[in-house]
Amino acid sequence: MRLEKCWFCSSTVYPGHGIQFVRNDAKIFRFCRSKCHKNFKMKRNPRKVKWTKAYRRLHGKDMTQDATFEFERKRNRPERYDRNLTENTLKAIKVIDKVRSRRGEKHIQNRLKVRVAKDRKEAIKELDQQIHILIAPGATVKGASAATTSPKVPVKVQQESNENRMEE
Repeated sequence: MRLEKCWFCSSTVYPGHGIQFVRNDAKIFRFCRSKCHKNFKMKRNPRKVKWTKAYRRLHGKDMTQDATFEFERKRNRPERYDRNLTENTLKAIKVIDKVRSRRGEKHIQNRLKVRVAKDRKEAIKELDQQIHILIAPGATVKGASAATTSPKVPVKVQQESNENRMEE
């Protein structure tokens, strides 16, 4: 059973599924579904279509440089059957899957770090701009007579740490 890759979106095309298109110069294009085939016929570039793997890799959404992807390459030479080699290969596949999933999680966390820091800066900036909404009018000044004569005194608002926040 041979699993092919879709020419347009790079997803897996299982046997008996998808569409094959053969051009006049005998080049074969395999598509996983009609959506990919139609986009190909419309001469769209997969690197510019947001849902394709080519776009995701180009824009840093998916991992591109990882040694575990080396094992997924096509190898057309059949190997001679060896029980020990097969057993070791199956063990290695499990280890490779674990490593790949760990690296994928770490990649996602690294991508999210930038966004979290940016959101935190924006929240602090908004808090600084809208602090008058949070502080009661007479909270910064002692006594009513002093409220009319003294300028606003800034009050530091203690921010919650990430651990104390409730996640929805």
